[in-house]
Amino acid sequence: MMGAPLDPRLNAFRPDLADERLRGRVEATRFASGSPGQVVRSTAPLKARPSGMAGLENEVLFGERVRVFDLADGWAWVQLERDGYVGYVPADAISETVVHPTHRVQSVGTFLYPVADIKSPPLMHLSMGSEIAVAHVDSRFAHLQTGGFVIARHIAPIGRHARDFVEVAERFIGVPYLWGGRTRLGVDCSGLIQIALEAAGYRAPRDSDMQQASLGSEILVPADLEGLERGDLVFWKGHAGMMVDSVLLLHANAHHMAVAVEPLSSAIDRIAKTGLAVAAIRRLGSPGRSS
Repeated sequence: MMGAPLDPRLNAFRPDLADERLRGRVEATRFASGSPGQVVRSTAPLKARPSGMAGLENEVLFGERVRVFDLADGWAWVQLERDGYVGYVPADAISETVVHPTHRVQSVGTFLYPVADIKSPPLMHLSMGSEIAVAHVDSRFAHLQTGGFVIARHIAPIGRHARDFVEVAERFIGVPYLWGGRTRLGVDCSGLIQIALEAAGYRAPRDSDMQQASLGSEILVPADLEGLERGDLVFWKGHAGMMVDSVLLLHANAHHMAVAVEPLSSAIDRIAKTGLAVAAIRRLGSPGRSS
């Protein structure tokens, strides 16, 4: 690799192939611009290597747009348009046909039905943040351009955002903890923050170290923890949560194995036993900005 090291989570490069935009910054046998694609599954796992046995690094949602750099052995090597994350996704989860989305799922989850009837067997589940292209909306259903129907009140036009990202995160209380997860079936700490912030119009990176480095501005908090506000983000190495108020922390965590709310002091004391102290507390500015 030439020059400063690049984060492989956010830059597509391998010894044999790299993103054309990285030419001169990395060494590779060949470079490619990639081709557009779109996720057509309810969700799909994103992995650091093309193997079913590889751990879950991230989840991509229905309608997400990607750039495909390679297809081999049933896996697509992609970079997500939403946050730039790079990894391997099952190739059959990606379509070459890209439909421009008009709406986003705003409820914690909803279903895609084959006909405008809630008694019909759903085609798939759609998670919060899934993007869809709507042809028309009636009093109850939205009809997708690609076929199928969703409950109209469960979606919102692209560009219409929730007012309070903490309230969005609170809807996930009790959801099981899942490393790499981003849905109500399972979510991790940084995935929950990303989902909630995006619903409220903030651009947010995927992993907690990226969030600590780019979201909001750092605030200094005294040892007695006075001065915290709703929405402040609290970071440890490898973990993050958000304040519900000046006392309570909401976070997806492996202690409760769920999204839970507890006093921040309790979380600090418990995590300190693993040798980790709070690394930063950051406060967000206006929505629509990454800092």
